[in-house]
Formats: sequence, C-alpha cells, structure tokens
Amino acid sequence: QVQLVESGGGLVQTGGSLRLSCADSGRTFSRYTMAWFRQAPGKERGIVAQINWSGQSTHYADSVKGRFTISRDNAKNTVYLQMNSLKPEDTAVYYCAAGQGNWVVPARSTDFDSWGQGTQVTVSS
Repeated sequence: QVQLVESGGGLVQTGGSLRLSCADSGRTFSRYTMAWFRQAPGKERGIVAQINWSGQSTHYADSVKGRFTISRDNAKNTVYLQMNSLKPEDTAVYYCAAGQGNWVVPARSTDFDSWGQGTQVTVSS
C-alpha cells in the first residue's frame, strides 16, 4: 500500500524556486506512475506533471513546461518537483499522487488512487 507524505512547500517571491518532495512509506513505489497535481482556491485540481515508473517518460502541463521538472528516486521511494521561475499563478496546494493504471497523457485525478495530504505553495508578487 502506498502512503504519501509531501514536503517542501512554502512562501517564495516571484522568480524564486522551490523543491517539493513526496515520500512513500510503502514497499511498491517503483510500480507506480507518480504525479503532482495542484489546486488553487475556487479552482479544480489539475495535473502539473507526471512520471512513469522508470522515470523515462514525463509529461507537463503547458503552464509549467520549461520551469518545472519532475523526477523520482526509486531507491529512496521519493518523487520530486523542482519548481523554478515561480509566478503568482503557481500559488496552490500541491498534491502528489500514485497510480497503477496505464500511462495516460495528460493524467486525470481519477487515474490515481493514493494521494498525499498536500503542501501549500505561495508565490508573492
């Protein structure tokens, strides 16, 4: 069973960087497609980035391409989201998610069955 815990959120100025981490305390992390979603107040939860089990395939939302990088370390049961050149519109609660279904691009929240508790990212202007 996957149990996900996010960390690394916080307050940063426009143009700054943050690195989110999501650790899985379960034993089957390497089997899962992993993803980062975000949800801003009054908006639906949407995909930010996704990565397949090996790390060889990734996909990004258009709004973060070239600024965010998703990666994983299966030996550490951890997925990361490096966020650079942050903008106020990146402000949201960020969630990591794990799923065992087929690789779907872009992934939908219904493709994932395990979620972290979320971490707040706030970008000030």
